[in-house]
Amino acid sequence: MKKTLYLIRHGQTLFNQKHQIQGASDSPLTELGKEQAIQAKAYLDSLNITDYELFCSTQERASDTLEILFPNEPYTRLKGIKEWNFGLFEGESELLTPPHHYGVASYERFFEDYGGETREQVYQRTVQTLTEIMHQTHHANVITVSHGGILFLFMMHVLPLEEVIKIKYTNCCVLKFEYEHETFKFIGVSHPA
Repeated sequence: MKKTLYLIRHGQTLFNQKHQIQGASDSPLTELGKEQAIQAKAYLDSLNITDYELFCSTQERASDTLEILFPNEPYTRLKGIKEWNFGLFEGESELLTPPHHYGVASYERFFEDYGGETREQVYQRTVQTLTEIMHQTHHANVITVSHGGILFLFMMHVLPLEEVIKIKYTNCCVLKFEYEHETFKFIGVSHPA
């Protein structure tokens, strides 16, 4: 059975606004972040999605976004799609984020030395969790709210790197995938906010 996955980034947070590294830390949605979620809700409502199951990461910014998108509906929180843990860099200025070399997909093992996760650890748990969700659900559609790093790394599972880096992973963007025969196919991205 062909299924559809909608993978959504949370709305803007206080740390996003202040340009602080967020990762495993959490901060509340800003008023703009709430408005972004309301705009994403209007977009999702326009799709008339039925027969769906809802998931989000265990972080509050993701569950708060999901509760705006689908108020008073049950959902499941999953650690496997929480944001990358940046260790001692958590809460620090984004100016301290190490630079990428052109063509490098991510920070590789950089944050491991500072108590954080490696790219491979985050990639593996993300792909495993989203694959399990799609394999196990009895619904035609899955709607999941997660984080920018998770969206980026999951896209690396689906598309070549040169395509992945062209996509803008803005707050409340919606990535759409088809899932069939244990394979994900990227359909497109929408930026309703």
